[in-house]
Amino acid sequence: MASIQYAALTEETLSSRIGAIKPIAQRLGGDPSGWSIEEVGDGNLNLVFIVRGTLDTVIVKQALPYVRMVGDSWPLPLYRATYEHHALVRQAERDPGSVPEVIHFDENQALIAMEYLTPHTILRKKLIEGERVEGLGEFLGKFCARTAFRGSELSMQSADKKADVGVFSGNVAIPAITEALVFTDPYYPAEMNHHNAVLDPLVTALRSDVALKVAAQQMLQAFASNTETMVHGDLHSGSVMCTDRESKVIDPEFSQYGPMGFDVGMLIANFLMSFFSQPAHRKSADLSDYQGWLMAQIMTVISRFDEEFTRLWDSERTGMLYPAALFEDQGHSSQPALQAVLDGIWHDALGICGIEMHRRVLSLAHNADFETIENIEERGKLEARNLMMGRDLVLQRSGSDPAQLIETLASRYAEEDVL
Repeated sequence: MASIQYAALTEETLSSRIGAIKPIAQRLGGDPSGWSIEEVGDGNLNLVFIVRGTLDTVIVKQALPYVRMVGDSWPLPLYRATYEHHALVRQAERDPGSVPEVIHFDENQALIAMEYLTPHTILRKKLIEGERVEGLGEFLGKFCARTAFRGSELSMQSADKKADVGVFSGNVAIPAITEALVFTDPYYPAEMNHHNAVLDPLVTALRSDVALKVAAQQMLQAFASNTETMVHGDLHSGSVMCTDRESKVIDPEFSQYGPMGFDVGMLIANFLMSFFSQPAHRKSADLSDYQGWLMAQIMTVISRFDEEFTRLWDSERTGMLYPAALFEDQGHSSQPALQAVLDGIWHDALGICGIEMHRRVLSLAHNADFETIENIEERGKLEARNLMMGRDLVLQRSGSDPAQLIETLASRYAEEDVL
């Protein structure tokens, strides 16, 4: 396909266009004309096909030259597929087994063929349905710690890290979406914003909160200028696929180099939005128990992140930063340095968490946790709790213990009528 001019795939054209690609054909088996093909993309940007052959099934994901949820009025470069491929390769190296196997990549066609995860389903759907995943918080906490540490100059040599930052520096369109939709648009009436009208008084108050807007812009400044590590860039409950016992991270097309606290902060925000949405999804007899499980996953993400980051600090700190020559080799403990790094990560993560809780209610791309609640009055009540906790996280993050602050605020707002 590399010699063919880019054209968006369809269920009708896919088999003839990828049938000659040896890694895919061998994986699927059989005559390409007999492959079963189904387009299942329900996201904001891409085409996603399930292709079933006689031997196996694969996922074929192709970027479109525009934002799918908006249409061709919002063009978007195809090169984002290249950066997603780069990210998948690096994530597989930095946390083996955590992401789908890449079978084939075609840069010209903006196409990635990868392992079909089955019987995995999207985590967000499982949380709405009240399902549980064994080891979820542990897996995600370790994934965030491993990718953050191993993608940074705590682990990488300075020249290698700078070269890798250079690889991702051409990815300008995707970060620009994050810079606008996440950090800026929630705090003024941007053209593509939308929100539940029940929230109007609270939205006006938030957009009049100068301290909140200053803090959000400070976080944007950090996001735009801080290249600590390669981040997934869009790590929410729709970017994780799970069975009852196994989890995988998918869709890193928003990947770039950024702050080490970005992914874990965004992830925790999506757990909190699930937490606040639960009264609309659970019967009262099950509500407390399931919200308790969700909060336990957040606490585990935090504790496992710290534990794994500490383990890597002790065993894999071979990069430019905080070398043993300055500490252990002179008989000095590096633990104060470690704690300072972790404090910085969680300061950023709590800010990102609060901002993500705002943008998923006030900006363009919302999530199903709230959007599937049909009663807008009930939905507004729950969204308001989420918005107020997000504000408090942003403004109270300095010097706070992340687990304690999150647990305290979530317990308070779960019982408080904000509107």
